[in-house]
Amino acid sequence: MQINMMSKADIVKGHGVLSAHDEQVELVKQVLKEKFTVCENGKRICEITHYHSINPEFYFQIAKCRKNGKTVGSVHFLPETVENSIGIPGFARRIFNWYMISFYRKMDYLVTVNPCFVDALCHCGIPRNKISYIPNVVSEETFYPLSLEARMHIRKEYRIRPDAFVVLGVGQLQERKGVLDFIKAAEEMPECMFLWAGGFSFGKISKGYKQIQKAMKQLPDNIRFLGMTEREKMNQIYNMADVLFLPSYEELFPMTILEAMNCGLPVLVRNLDIYEPILSDYVLQGKDRADFVETLNILKTDRIFYERSAHASYEGHLFYSRERVGKQWKEFYEKIAEEMHVSQMTVSRAEKSIRKKFHDELNR
Repeated sequence: MQINMMSKADIVKGHGVLSAHDEQVELVKQVLKEKFTVCENGKRICEITHYHSINPEFYFQIAKCRKNGKTVGSVHFLPETVENSIGIPGFARRIFNWYMISFYRKMDYLVTVNPCFVDALCHCGIPRNKISYIPNVVSEETFYPLSLEARMHIRKEYRIRPDAFVVLGVGQLQERKGVLDFIKAAEEMPECMFLWAGGFSFGKISKGYKQIQKAMKQLPDNIRFLGMTEREKMNQIYNMADVLFLPSYEELFPMTILEAMNCGLPVLVRNLDIYEPILSDYVLQGKDRADFVETLNILKTDRIFYERSAHASYEGHLFYSRERVGKQWKEFYEKIAEEMHVSQMTVSRAEKSIRKKFHDELNR
């Protein structure tokens, strides 16, 4: 059986959907190699077509794919998350939101990376039995801890003091990512080094573009924006840091948290409801900038607290390992294959019954 992975996520660089797609495809190729053949953006119709992005050229082929097999859609965003990511006029936004939900409704199956969004999808009129939750995953071959010597070498390359306490932020430069809170926390902690890896993936239509641009022109000496960073270099970035600080106001399941966990970094996030079922045991949380600054100071000065937080983060890495998530994907696709087999058997029996009745009528 063949699975065709369809995606145009690489049109825009430096965002989590692209990373999530790449990781999922590589994982599925590995765990399903005995029973399935996985191709990417193939031209022919396969038994299973899995859409990772909602491009218009995909929308108009869904009916044909469903006629000849089953369709799967990965839910990487919902209208509210897009609304707070890019600034588009109200009329255009309403059209896009309608289109997004229409795309999801046309799927035979949907997969969301956060269980909190199952109810949101049901609220959009999508049957609950069509929706599955499978978390994101990050390869241990791509993100992993480096030696102390290697870390110090990377710091030297980036002109960062060996003894500096380095706070790292990673993600697109958008208002919802809490970039301005990140900057303000840096201003309150001049003895620490704050780094942010990521840029304006959607250019001037990124939400908060003007405010963030203005803030970046008046940065204190202890904060540095690294801009768009190739994913191949991100393991070095994580390893030269002491903590990942992600003050986002809105997320689904950030790839950057999984990447930091793989590297054994403590993770500090805003206490969002969506984190509760997926990350609450593995990350530190705060409700506002005062909480963030207090927690960062404790991490900096209390070695036992730091090591306990790093251990919790690594436990999260083990929980969201490729083995566990790969098993979920394997069961998911095998269930689809089994349902297709049962459906085909039912159709075959019905056809045989009709032919028999027709034959009996002719012989009467």
